[in-house]
Amino acid sequence: MSFVILMIAIWAAAMLAWFLVSKYIKSSDLDRIKARLSGTSKAKKAKGAKAGEASVMQQDTGAKNKLAQKIVDKYQLAPKIGNFLEQAGMRWAPARLVHTCLLGFAAGVIFGWMFTSSVIASVALGAVLAAAPVLWIWRKRKARLHRFEELFPDALEFVSRSMRAGHAFSVSLEMIHREFQEPIAGEFRRTFEEHNLGLPIEIALQKLAKRVPSLDVHFFVSAVLLQKRTGGNLAEILDKLAYVIRERFKLRGRIRAVSAHGRMTAAALSAIPAAVAILMFYTNPDYVKFFFKDDTGNIMLGAAVFLQLVGYLIMKKIVNIEV
Repeated sequence: MSFVILMIAIWAAAMLAWFLVSKYIKSSDLDRIKARLSGTSKAKKAKGAKAGEASVMQQDTGAKNKLAQKIVDKYQLAPKIGNFLEQAGMRWAPARLVHTCLLGFAAGVIFGWMFTSSVIASVALGAVLAAAPVLWIWRKRKARLHRFEELFPDALEFVSRSMRAGHAFSVSLEMIHREFQEPIAGEFRRTFEEHNLGLPIEIALQKLAKRVPSLDVHFFVSAVLLQKRTGGNLAEILDKLAYVIRERFKLRGRIRAVSAHGRMTAAALSAIPAAVAILMFYTNPDYVKFFFKDDTGNIMLGAAVFLQLVGYLIMKKIVNIEV
């Protein structure tokens, strides 16, 4: 019976969080439209450049009366969070991510207090739900960057063949958008458009390296900039760079195959305590409730979870061999 009540409570919390998030999105869009309209009207009434600049700044900051936006502005989190979301391929505003984390923390604290009546357990559940959106976006970012690295050697060879056929380097970048899939197509199209609109190719490539924090991309940008200053056969350089990247992928695959046993062992050792705790919750609930209702049990539970996370991170660090 308690399991059914717990599932109903989790479902209700998820629906409440989704409703609040969707309401925030709609209200933020409405506020943004109102800010643009009011900024335009103020600029027309002022009839001056300063008034026009102020309206533009109002459009960029968005709804300043939101708690999440105030947090972003106070701690200057917009550049870091914006870059993090951009690398994940998401068009969220930084305030939206902060707002979602705050909703998750509030929902976790409320439901944790309802079912455990423990401050530590409630705060811990709130922290887990608050970190869930960040972890989800981090996984999307990791998958997107991995997909970019997989397509990158083929893109380099395509640019090399295109240059041998007589096309300019900038035109070759634009052709990648039509021949390849996302995310590499969108990133190179953005680089080409920035250069086409007047930005020097050096700065456009440096912005590409900033958006895609990959060692291979830094090698590519450095090779292009060095060839532009000193001269040389850029097509041959790109072919060799693509070959090196592919060989590194092969070596990385071999290392993952060798370290698969260690990763499986780390996952099994980390899952055993959680599985035992779930079994004890059904076989002897009074024994498990001690960790949630007693102050000493709360400290022991927090220390156990912390040490379990530390152990998992240490094991993951051991089997994670960078190439």
